[in-house]
Amino acid sequence: MNQSHFKIVKNEPLTSTVYRMVLEGDTSAITRAGQFINIKIEGLFLRRPISVCDYDDSSITILYKTVGKGTNIMKDLTPSTQLDILTGLGNGYDTTKSGNHPLLIGGGVGVPPMYRLAKNLLDEGKTPVVILGFNTKDEAFYMEEFKQLGIEVLVATADGTLGTKGFVTDIVKSLTAYTYFYTCGPEPMLKALSACTNTSGQLSFEERMGCGFGACMGCSCQTKYGNKRICKEGPVLEKEEIIW
Repeated sequence: MNQSHFKIVKNEPLTSTVYRMVLEGDTSAITRAGQFINIKIEGLFLRRPISVCDYDDSSITILYKTVGKGTNIMKDLTPSTQLDILTGLGNGYDTTKSGNHPLLIGGGVGVPPMYRLAKNLLDEGKTPVVILGFNTKDEAFYMEEFKQLGIEVLVATADGTLGTKGFVTDIVKSLTAYTYFYTCGPEPMLKALSACTNTSGQLSFEERMGCGFGACMGCSCQTKYGNKRICKEGPVLEKEEIIW
C-alpha cells in the first residue's frame, strides 16, 4: 500500500451516471488487475474505494458511477485538482489459473477491472472473451475499448435494447469452451455465476469499507477457510471458498 497525492488529468462522463477519471502520480504499489484505490474526499470522513480500470508507470484510470455523496463530489472535480489516494489495495486477480480461454464477466460498475485484466491475459498469450452486463443500452460503456484490444465482446441488457436480452448468465450458459472465469459485479450476479459456471473462477466482491487496508475489520466475511477481510484478503475470492 502507498499513500500519495495524484493530480486529476481528465474527468469526463461516459454515460449519464458513469465517469472516467485519469489520475497522474505514483502507481508503483499497483501490481495486479483487480486491485483498488481509496480516495480521500474533502469534507467526508471515510475514503471512497474505487476499482482500477487501467494503469501505467505514471497514471491510473478509474471508472465510477455517481451513486452517493462522495461520487457526486468526484464528478465535479476539475483537472489539476490534487487528491490524497491510497493505492495498491486488495489482492487482485491471479492470472496463473486462467487457462488459455478464460471468460471475463463484468456487470455494471464491475466492468472496469475486467479491462486491465483483459490486457494482462492478452500479454500472457491467452485468448479471453469478455461478457458485459447492463440494465439498458443507455447505461452501457467501454464496449469499444474492449473491442480495440482485439478480443470478442458479448453484451447482455436486461431490457434487450443491446445485445442479448437478459443477464450475463444467459450468455454464460450458452458457452462451453472456456477454461476459467473472472468476474466483478453485484452480489446477486456473482452468486448466479457461481452456480451456472462449469469451471473454477475468481469473483470480486463489493463491501462497505472503513480503512480499506485491513485494520478496522469492518468488511470481514465468512469463507470455508475462515474469516477474510474483503479489503485485504479480498476483494477477489475463489469460487470454491465462498459461502453463499
